[in-house]
Amino acid sequence: MTTKKLLPTVIGMILAGGMAVAQADVQLMGHLDESINYINGGKEDHGNANFSPYVARGNTNTQLVCTTCSIGVKGSEDLGNGLKALFFLDWQYDINGNGTTNNSWSAQSQANGGLKGRDQYLGLSGNFGTLKAGTMSTVYKSLGAMIDPVYRTIAQQRDVGLQSLLHSGRGSNGEGRATNTVRYDTPNWNGLKAAASTTIRPDSDTPSHNNPYSAGVSYENGGILLAAAYVTNNTGGDDSAYSLGGKYTLNNFSVFGQYEFDKGLITDATVEAVTGADTLGWNNTGDGADIWMVGATYAMGNNTLYGGYGAMTDSAKTKDAAGDEYSAGKYQSWELVGMHNFSKRTLAYLGYVGIKPDNNDYDTVAHYTLGVKHTF
Repeated sequence: MTTKKLLPTVIGMILAGGMAVAQADVQLMGHLDESINYINGGKEDHGNANFSPYVARGNTNTQLVCTTCSIGVKGSEDLGNGLKALFFLDWQYDINGNGTTNNSWSAQSQANGGLKGRDQYLGLSGNFGTLKAGTMSTVYKSLGAMIDPVYRTIAQQRDVGLQSLLHSGRGSNGEGRATNTVRYDTPNWNGLKAAASTTIRPDSDTPSHNNPYSAGVSYENGGILLAAAYVTNNTGGDDSAYSLGGKYTLNNFSVFGQYEFDKGLITDATVEAVTGADTLGWNNTGDGADIWMVGATYAMGNNTLYGGYGAMTDSAKTKDAAGDEYSAGKYQSWELVGMHNFSKRTLAYLGYVGIKPDNNDYDTVAHYTLGVKHTF
């Protein structure tokens, strides 16, 4: 059965209360984020080694963007003795009819139409923790999302250069959403949690037969969040990246930050986004990419003001499919977003992003956005 036929069938079974789902706690879920965006600046002269996806937009334009809009089902069944079976099936779509997209403000996009699989897995949970198999976020990506106050909006940090593109993409070479993957999450030990995932990579999708993996640990208690993560596609040589992040909340005020550094993988992910070449795991030629960001939020009733600033430097280089050499480049990025919560499920936001490359071949890019986000 095709994906287009499968999803309506599953939803219909839920709404009808069919016998197939009667024994489990099943929930229909969805996410919509629609924004109108004005983008100004960014030359498209690609003949330079310092080449960032965040500054390759070109001419001024206006866009309607549906950011990671999705619909799906999730559920669990109590098996007794503290053991539960669980499942999660999520599909992405575009309400504007432009196909599903990622990183809409950067050069990386996937313009294929129809539905696109997001996290989809089957698992077991109990006193031992949670074990899942299928397609799901790497631990590296999951911990990064914990410190992003505008996650799954057009202004999310991974799309504006405040987090690396290892938090994005889908595949079995170390992308943010890992296919053919098994993941284990420990129980919560008074705020301390750990997780690890490994990808059983198909031979046809790998430069070697090694399996990528990701691991991390977090501690959250009393307004403090600390997190550290590692990801590698295990192809040998320079093939990994690390992240350190934290957040502190006091009453209505929060401050947070993250530092990412690599052994080649951040460079590869960035160049893959720019060129469209499958570089992850194939063209690692050296480490040298560093991305850091700091930010803060202040809540005033139903309103929240968020500001973030960060930068990237990269001395490593890699090659695209044509053999041209690139680095991920150097830039500074900042954003300011105001948000209003109409309810727990509906959010409106107004934002600005500026990205200034450390390269005279590119202009500073300005992004202005007005959006609404609704979840169910």
